[in-house]
Amino acid sequence: MEVERSKQGAVLVVVPKGRLDSAEALQFEDELMDAIGAGESRLLIDFSSLDYISSAGLSVLLMAAKRLKPDGGRIALCAMNDHVAQVFEVSRFNVLFDIYPGRDDALPTFA
Repeated sequence: MEVERSKQGAVLVVVPKGRLDSAEALQFEDELMDAIGAGESRLLIDFSSLDYISSAGLSVLLMAAKRLKPDGGRIALCAMNDHVAQVFEVSRFNVLFDIYPGRDDALPTFA
């Protein structure tokens, strides 16, 4: 899995590409934990290039959110395709995260 990272002001935008399943979850976890360890506290995960997410991928997101919470950090999610959105709904993770239709909708909420 390829992961693209870029800064949009004070927000780190992370774009996982392809599949986020058990085989790729450790790499994605490393990406997020490295960013948080380097001081990033505002993360936007842009799912526009993600085709699939498994429970392992969901666990990584939850772990990152828990790591950020004590210091007032935040993770938001955006641009989910129908399949990825359905996984979030079925698992009830859609109530744990702020989810936006697109990047332009999500970025202003970090102000």
